[in-house]
Amino acid sequence: MAHKTRYFVPVTLSVLLHAGLLATMFVAFDWARPAPITPMAIHATLVTEDKKVAPPPVVEKKPEPEPVVAEPEPVVEEPEPEPEPDNSEELRRAAEEQKRIQDALIEKERLEKIRQQEEAERKKKEREEAQRKKDEEARKEREREEAERKRQEDIKRQREENERKRRELEARERAQEIEDEERRLAAESSPAMAAYQFAISQKIRRNWAVPASAGADTVCIVNVRQIAGGEIVGVSIVSCNGDEAVRRSVEAAIYRSSPLPTPPNPDLFRPLLELTLAPEH
Repeated sequence: MAHKTRYFVPVTLSVLLHAGLLATMFVAFDWARPAPITPMAIHATLVTEDKKVAPPPVVEKKPEPEPVVAEPEPVVEEPEPEPEPDNSEELRRAAEEQKRIQDALIEKERLEKIRQQEEAERKKKEREEAQRKKDEEARKEREREEAERKRQEDIKRQREENERKRRELEARERAQEIEDEERRLAAESSPAMAAYQFAISQKIRRNWAVPASAGADTVCIVNVRQIAGGEIVGVSIVSCNGDEAVRRSVEAAIYRSSPLPTPPNPDLFRPLLELTLAPEH
């Protein structure tokens, strides 16, 4: 409907303009038509007086000219007004084109609205996804922090427990050491220890072939390392005033005495013994 209204005013003005042009042509054609020639007649009146007057001269009457008959004007047929152009088809096509353009614009606007809605929805989803990821990261971070806090608490608790156990163990070890030392001291001064050491010395002396170079004042202090059961695993001479032959003879005697006698009381056993050997005379 908007398209028909748009073309109605130009078409109306065009029709009025054509009508004005035709009217102007008719008026101009009527003015140009030649006017008919009409013969003029001369009428005269004779006036006489009482006085004798000379008779008027006879005036020969000229023959009146024959009236000129104007030739009939050619009948000019007025041109039939040109029929108004039938622009209904053009108007229809223009209306259809305008409708097509309008529909295209409407469709474009519709598609643009859909695109904007989809874009807004996409951005909304992106924001929601970003927020979800952010919340998820925050949740994981809280879980990591909580796990780390628990781990640190466990480490602290374990350290405290280990420290408590260590103190308890040290306390037990110190108590055991004190107890062992007390037993050792008691064993050292006991007759059983004296009998045990005498048995070891007697066995070594029986296996010692004293060399001739050993004097009456020869004394050798020896460290003997043994394991459970009396087996000797090491011999080292701490001091000896004898010569090399004496030293070798002492070491040989000790190794020949392995295994050493076992003590009657396990508390008397010492893995490291310090023995003093001197030749008997």
